Amino acid sequence: MSKRPRNKERITPADIFALSRTRGFRKYLQELLLELCRFDTTPKSDIAQLRAAEDRCFRVLERELRELKFEGARLERRPINHAIQALAQYSQLQFTKTRERPEGLSAEEAYAGRSNLLFMAPGTGAGRTGNSIAINGHIDVVAPYSSPRARRGIVFGRGSCDDKGPVVGAVAALKLLSELMGRTGLRWNHNVILMLVVDEESGGNGSLSLAIDRGLKEWYDSILVCECTGLKLYPANRGAVWYQAELKPPEGVSSLELYAFVNEELEKEGAAVRAESRHPLFPQRPVQTCHGILRPFGEHPSRICGHVQFLVQLSRRPDDHIETLVQDCLEAGLAGYIGLYGDKTKTLDAATRKPIVARHYELRRTKTGFQIDVHGATGHMGAIRERDGALTKMAHLVRSLVSSKSRLEKLVGSPVRLELGGPVSEKTLMAEGGQGFVPAHSIDEIMTRLRMAAQRGAENYLRRIGRFNKGNQVVHVTYDKLHNAAFDGDPDSPTAHNALAAARACGLPQDKPLLGWTVSCDARLFAGEYPKMPVLTFGPGLLAHAHSDQEQIAIEDVRRAAEFLALFLLQQTGTVQFANL
Repeated sequence: MSKRPRNKERITPADIFALSRTRGFRKYLQELLLELCRFDTTPKSDIAQLRAAEDRCFRVLERELRELKFEGARLERRPINHAIQALAQYSQLQFTKTRERPEGLSAEEAYAGRSNLLFMAPGTGAGRTGNSIAINGHIDVVAPYSSPRARRGIVFGRGSCDDKGPVVGAVAALKLLSELMGRTGLRWNHNVILMLVVDEESGGNGSLSLAIDRGLKEWYDSILVCECTGLKLYPANRGAVWYQAELKPPEGVSSLELYAFVNEELEKEGAAVRAESRHPLFPQRPVQTCHGILRPFGEHPSRICGHVQFLVQLSRRPDDHIETLVQDCLEAGLAGYIGLYGDKTKTLDAATRKPIVARHYELRRTKTGFQIDVHGATGHMGAIRERDGALTKMAHLVRSLVSSKSRLEKLVGSPVRLELGGPVSEKTLMAEGGQGFVPAHSIDEIMTRLRMAAQRGAENYLRRIGRFNKGNQVVHVTYDKLHNAAFDGDPDSPTAHNALAAARACGLPQDKPLLGWTVSCDARLFAGEYPKMPVLTFGPGLLAHAHSDQEQIAIEDVRRAAEFLALFLLQQTGTVQFANL
């Protein structure tokens, strides 16, 4: 049997640019992104509501993908494999827990009627092996949901940057190629698969189901995961683990004060891990420590908490002398925080041109003490150094008050209590957050060190007040949510070279040599399952905007991502060999 002849070079980068750099194409990108972002695909305990939102999102994507004219291509909604719940990489379905259903749902219950969406375009099989490619992107977003709007070429709203903008870029790349390959009669030399997945933000169970699918793996030899990388290519990802710390102090002990010292040791341990994180692909040491939730404040473990409230409770109405001492303690604690993390009231937000934080805190008298509202700047944990964590700031203020508590009590003439504000039981607090790490550390080591740090912080506080309970008796740390291992891929693989060539053709500057991405995503699931397979991460949008109150993406960046992906797919599959790339 004779081999099918290789395609001749009948598409050039200029042909792609002629289609992608039009007003009509930009309009298409913006309208499709706005449409997708109107669906609230945040994790929900009401699975029927979540399933319906995912279905509406997939219906829009199916509508677009059905228009593509690739010979033999097909769409498939592939159900989530319930067997993933037995795997170490499986993320427990914490978002399914409710007061009435504290145990949450099983995989069978949570994923009933839910799926990933696949678009599969077969190749002819001609040419070298190892050139089939998968493109992966996720349609779920973090809470809280905000509806989309467009202004001057920028789409704002939840999911615009992470990850519906990158998804639109991938769909649009296939749209460009469908038109051009239809004109010239070209067919794919190797397979192209688009994977649109659910549940990335809650840990990656959607991609995990596809990663272990050996039948699907026969369709691809490399994968590019679309994320908001700022149009940069990354052959490696840092890891991340989300902790949950339940604080149950002994009788008469403040859980808020206990938390402040636990937070301190978690921060110190994170700094130590960062100091130990020398790695050639991660010279920037992207080892972030993020505290996302102290219930009822915060929304997501890897979303920086932007506001928390606590109370200074007295036995009488405060006077000016008491307020002055409290104010001085708060200012001393704030100075310590600023010394470590900087003063974000003096840094302008690039999006709003206003200070990242308008004010650090507000102090207000109450009938029985003071209410302190501490402000930060939300965002993805990967951008923690550019943003501002309200929980860590609050912990500094509380520790300063604890240091002068005896002085304050002497002035008041009775005991002083520090309590978390909002509808919360003083007896028990639940804290959640994330720790980043690079391949210099294993995920098991990180989890052990965080647990020990939390217990050490608890003991530091308890000894300070004359208690001698063991840390593990009052702080219970678990890792039932996201637990992503770090991975370091090959920056010199043929796939990486093809991607670099496409980036050059599109005018997208890249790091030389390629480095690892400073956050974690579903890429690590495929790298872990297939260690020798090239895995890249790439996409439009800035990490600083992901998960933030100002989440946004420039349509121009989505367009540039579509150009790149179109060229990369042609080059990687050997469908067109660009002599000048």
